Amino acid sequence: MREVLERNLVAVEERVRQAAARCGRRREEICLVAVTKTFPPETLLEAYDLGLRDFGENYVQEWEKKRATLQGAVPGARFHLIGHLQSNKARRAGEIFDVIQTVDSVKLARRLNELGRQLDVLIEVKLSGEATKAGIAEEELPQLVEAVRDCSNLTLLGLMTMPPWSEDAEASRPYFRKLKQLAESHGLKHLSMGMSHDFEAAIEEGATMIRVGTALFGRRQRP
Repeated sequence: MREVLERNLVAVEERVRQAAARCGRRREEICLVAVTKTFPPETLLEAYDLGLRDFGENYVQEWEKKRATLQGAVPGARFHLIGHLQSNKARRAGEIFDVIQTVDSVKLARRLNELGRQLDVLIEVKLSGEATKAGIAEEELPQLVEAVRDCSNLTLLGLMTMPPWSEDAEASRPYFRKLKQLAESHGLKHLSMGMSHDFEAAIEEGATMIRVGTALFGRRQRP
């Protein structure tokens, strides 16, 4: 697996560099979040050994089990929750993740703040009409931005979104462009958008975080 992962990482890095160069950006402006959901701790360790330091997980319970196995074996790594977070799991999520990318309600923000632990967060914005997509509606965003900024233990980094699935990366571009406009209107720096199939378009539209799983690790392993 390590040799395959190493080749994949080289290929992903080249795609990132080329996309950044096309829009006059530096590679250093873009954080590569390696999405390790459904993969075992050993895969995460291999990615860490190859230099990756930011990892994305979708489920609180899954990461809790992996975290116990790793037991401090990945110093300096940052772990991002990128899946939908139910408010009843906010406390545990806030204890074991460094970044919560999917804050989508005032209630959730306040529950995370009540933990008393400093957390970096992003607000997930729903820009499509898909019922399966999570996130706050665009018209409710100003209220949530204000609420998060009022939370002394939360640092609001920016916005996150997930466009409707399409094999055509260009279909995602309007959603990426819209998210950037929303971030700029609220003075927010970071944009988490773009996955394995469309992160070049996301970078060209201003992404500062890209969430890449399949292009690094192959198809997800089912539990």
